[in-house]
Amino acid sequence: MMKQVIIVFIFLALTIFSWFAASIYQIPYPQQIYSTLLWLTIIHFFFKIILERAVIKTISDSKTRYEISKIVSILYVIVLILALIRIWIADPQVLLVSYGLVAAGITVALQDFFKNFMGGLIILVSGTYRVGDRIEVNSKFGDIIDIGILNTTLFELQEWVNADQPTGRITTVPNGFILNSHINNYTKDNPFIWDEIRLPITYDSDWKDANKRIMNIVREETRDLTIAAQEQRSELNKKYYLSDGMKGPAIYLTMTDNWIELNIRYLTYAGERRNLHDKLSRLILEDIQKDSRIKIASATMDITVTSAN
Repeated sequence: MMKQVIIVFIFLALTIFSWFAASIYQIPYPQQIYSTLLWLTIIHFFFKIILERAVIKTISDSKTRYEISKIVSILYVIVLILALIRIWIADPQVLLVSYGLVAAGITVALQDFFKNFMGGLIILVSGTYRVGDRIEVNSKFGDIIDIGILNTTLFELQEWVNADQPTGRITTVPNGFILNSHINNYTKDNPFIWDEIRLPITYDSDWKDANKRIMNIVREETRDLTIAAQEQRSELNKKYYLSDGMKGPAIYLTMTDNWIELNIRYLTYAGERRNLHDKLSRLILEDIQKDSRIKIASATMDITVTSAN
């Protein structure tokens, strides 16, 4: 802070000195020199002391503070160049061309900044997602822990970790992605999602009894969830058009070359998918192991060995 104040005083002293020198001595371009030093003093004071030191330092998020500081530094140079062009170029046509070139440079240099800034405004105004939502965007999956002016911060899930478990990493995604990317929001308006457990059983198993046993377990364990999801669906119908769909757990049967596959489908909270999946899997496994008529299938291979003689 003190260093920047000293620089401002040096610029101010040079400005005063140039004014006196221009009034005493016949130096070339006195008005341009005086105006250059004066505007340099004003611009440096505004950007380096007021903005960088007094405003940017109050931003708590380090990444946002760094990015805005870089933007201010770029704007400092751009405004200074514009001021010098205005002072030293008198021809209006040349001045117009010069401003056009500078404007093109600004557009290129700050295009990501403006894109992310507009994305941040859209997110905050439209409510595309909010802090606490679970989203997936640009192959990144996680829970939102902060929405900044330029970036959205996620507590990352999945990646090398199975299911919906956290990795421990904090991921920052530029807000500009909202302008041209698809966003999957797992919790906005509706916190319920569908999950499935796939269970292969042998063809000689009593699949009808297996279907009945499993359905009883799933219905019992998800009864409250199903009721809550149906109530939520009724609320959603007031906001969106929803076609009639499955309203409770179900089991779909698929015949393969090796076994009968039971696809067990049920509702769960987005944040509890892994836990409920584990709980139901354990209960189903414990139950079917009590009945010898139901056998879990596994991939097998028949190998034929023939004698060389």
